[in-house]
Amino acid sequence: MALQHAASGDKIKLARDDGDIAFFTSVALAKTRHMELIRLVLPKERPMPVHRVDGDMTLQCLEGQIEVDAHGRTVTLLPNEMLYLAGGVPHAVRAVVDSVGLMTILLHQRRDTEDVLTRGGTEEQLA
Repeated sequence: MALQHAASGDKIKLARDDGDIAFFTSVALAKTRHMELIRLVLPKERPMPVHRVDGDMTLQCLEGQIEVDAHGRTVTLLPNEMLYLAGGVPHAVRAVVDSVGLMTILLHQRRDTEDVLTRGGTEEQLA
């Protein structure tokens, strides 16, 4: 059964169900050409190794305690705290305790910027 992404105007449940941590059920909640929204379930014993994403991203801690290694330091996120990372920044993510986060990734951002500028656009048009 294919996952149904949310459509514009749909309400999205962010709280995890009882079995989410045990089965590492991270879910892509919504995806468009420009953005992906993911409910990230992070069991304590399953760290995400160093990786990078092309687009700018945010990670908001909804439940638990999440550590992110980036820019040569570790940032600890508690519930209702958020971290922003520019596209391409290497980072690792791990849960200090079983945790849930909300990740937003801006997709195709650099290509869109290059397209506007190569067609004679200006930086002001991107804002």
